[in-house]
Amino acid sequence: MLRHPSSYRDPSGFVYREKGAFYRQINPVYFEEYHTAKNAGIYQKLFDKKWLIPHKEISVDEEKIIILPEQLDFISYPYEWSFSQYKHAAQLTLRIQIFLLENNFSLKDASAFNIAFHKGKAVFIDTLSIEQYKENAPWRALKQFNEHFFGPLLLAQKYGGQYLKTLQHSINGMALSEVKRQLPFTSRFHPTIYSHIHLLSKSDTKESSEKTESKEARLSKSSQIKMLLALEQHINTMTSKENTEWSSYYDQINYQEESFQAKKKLVKEWCAAIEARKIIDLGGNDGTFAKELLDQADQIMVSDIDQPAIDQCYLNQLKSKENKLLPIVCDLMQPSPAIGFHHKERDSFTSRVIDFQADVTMALALIHHITLTGNVPFEMSAAYFAKLTPYLIIEFPDREDSWVKFILDSKRDARHLFDDYTISAFAKAYQKKFKLLKSEKIEGTERTLFLFERYEG
Repeated sequence: MLRHPSSYRDPSGFVYREKGAFYRQINPVYFEEYHTAKNAGIYQKLFDKKWLIPHKEISVDEEKIIILPEQLDFISYPYEWSFSQYKHAAQLTLRIQIFLLENNFSLKDASAFNIAFHKGKAVFIDTLSIEQYKENAPWRALKQFNEHFFGPLLLAQKYGGQYLKTLQHSINGMALSEVKRQLPFTSRFHPTIYSHIHLLSKSDTKESSEKTESKEARLSKSSQIKMLLALEQHINTMTSKENTEWSSYYDQINYQEESFQAKKKLVKEWCAAIEARKIIDLGGNDGTFAKELLDQADQIMVSDIDQPAIDQCYLNQLKSKENKLLPIVCDLMQPSPAIGFHHKERDSFTSRVIDFQADVTMALALIHHITLTGNVPFEMSAAYFAKLTPYLIIEFPDREDSWVKFILDSKRDARHLFDDYTISAFAKAYQKKFKLLKSEKIEGTERTLFLFERYEG
């Protein structure tokens, strides 16, 4: 049994790994809450709504209860979500709390890390967060909800998607006093923002916190539900106006439709040839090429630096009711690191991708950005890709490609430092880590597609 390093905060139980599967142990201190919720049908109702990850009991004795949750193939963290993903995670948390209140239960915490994206949608994964409701007791996790969800969403809506990465450097949430400081003065006249940010931010101070503790607060259940419904409705209307060149990349692609279709055909044929069932599409933009592979793959992770592009990928999947895509916001030049206690509470992006055990990595129209914009030598990018999957499909735009010309021109006096950006230098470096299986120039372009197989051992 290997206890997961992230599962230490709640004395009610913990998650552990055994023989490749994740289990949850429930400790005696939570037995009463667990059995009460179970006997009231709360778990089953949440399973039926697809709001809570399903589980089944494996064993029950006086020392522990062991449950086996439905297994997740990949865990993404809040700082890897697009605006709509973040918003839907917030709404799900509120909807669960409202449902629980209506049934005389409550969530004892509202961490954004309690949400995962599974089968295309947000799902709550912390089974032990449910407790019995105490009459007229306010929701004690409301402040945490605003620190993890509402505050970052408000700032992201106003200033941009970088605020959705708040929990990467503030793992316990963003202080509401800091959120308030960055909001315009007029926000205090909005009833929802005032009550959830300005008013609650006063408890950030030690003096105010002591006053709150010494005075028992009371709020009826009906008032709480009304308040949470108003908050959920406000979040539902929130939109991101952020737009970038990458979110409309395929509307201004620099090669012809025939070449575009030829590239799609090659990717499909090569993935079929290596029987790829799990695929990683790095720099996948809005998932255009990933969607071409849905009929032959089980799961495809689409990762991109661009928030709006990943948001578009996520929303398109919801509309199509497809559930094979895993949209992730990630900058490969600074991917999510391992953070938290002992650097093990939240795993790095790269370690999670390796654990995902995909068959092939696709890096289409990516290498020139890594090499020319990021200054990463071919040998280093080859070593990185070789860690991820046994196969690699990578597109190399030559020096005559318009995007490459644009990047090189931006180097001005330093342009000569990139004279070694050539297809021969690329192929030589990559063949130190991979065996070349296929290469084909994409007709009508200055780009070549390569299929590599990693050397094992």
